[in-house]
Amino acid sequence: MLVNLREDDELIHLEKTMSDALEIISSGIRDSKYVVAFTGSGISAECGIPTYRGTDGLWKKYNPSIYANISYFLQDPSYYWNFFREVRYPLLKKAKPGKGHLALAEMEADGILRTVITQNIDGLHQEAGSSSVIELHGTTKVIFCMNCSHEYSMDEAYALLMDRCPPLCPECQGNLRPAVVFFGESLDPQVLRAAFQETGKCDFLLVVGSSLVVHPASEIPVAAKKKEASLAIINKERTALDHLADAVIHEEAGRILPQIVQNLKK
Repeated sequence: MLVNLREDDELIHLEKTMSDALEIISSGIRDSKYVVAFTGSGISAECGIPTYRGTDGLWKKYNPSIYANISYFLQDPSYYWNFFREVRYPLLKKAKPGKGHLALAEMEADGILRTVITQNIDGLHQEAGSSSVIELHGTTKVIFCMNCSHEYSMDEAYALLMDRCPPLCPECQGNLRPAVVFFGESLDPQVLRAAFQETGKCDFLLVVGSSLVVHPASEIPVAAKKKEASLAIINKERTALDHLADAVIHEEAGRILPQIVQNLKK
């Protein structure tokens, strides 16, 4: 396991034991006043929801230029809705919050964690009990009509999909879409502004389960470091920003976060 320690503005690479690494991060959180978490698909992988760009990621099997692109969706939404019916809905219906989600919710309940900024669209942070969640890429749990804006639950959309693909709004026969940010769309400026405002306030940013390659979300750790916040990265695989972090653990979130919570309770 690689742990990065920053001392006197010099980055030193050291091999440390798991307990050493956990204590580095735990003590950093303990000494901070405003802790923010930034999460990606890796935290939900243990819940049965595949990552997008990992070794067995969804985009290895499904071309995102077709299944997750707004231009393709507007041209023929049946591609997305078939993906929703066959892959997205069954995964989300079965998924429950994992140990990582529950640990972050517990940190918030204990007054340690202020906000979770997430790239995920699965709603598992809220289901775990986190109340302050900024969803950068929207949510699959909400479906709305592109014509009259009437909202539907994921279950309601699935029921409509069983009768017709693509499903239509019962209110006005308009096309339905998930409340997610497709490729080719910009993030909601208010949501993005809120995320960077929280980042500007934090003195410790805990990155969990993100490859840190999707822009502009990947700029959040960079912004935190520019504000001189401490940065810890917990991700199963290496990220492009490991070199910026004060501590890095290449391990699953569900294994590491509960141990950090226990350390903080000591």
